[in-house]
Amino acid sequence: MKHISGKEVVKKLVRLGYGKVRQRGSHVRLEKFDGKQTRKITVPIHRELHPKTLGSILKAAGISKKEFLEK
Repeated sequence: MKHISGKEVVKKLVRLGYGKVRQRGSHVRLEKFDGKQTRKITVPIHRELHPKTLGSILKAAGISKKEFLEK
């Protein structure tokens, strides 16, 4: 997977139904209610996210890498 910025991740998550709740410094908080629970995700707004950080964000969001890359 190519390197991706925090801003790009936020844009893609918003397209997938997440809403921006707040921003504190360089971190954005996103939330989405999926019928059973509210998924809460914090994304650091860095120029380049570490692949493991991106993997953790996608796991918390319940999104596959394939689904994420298609958006």
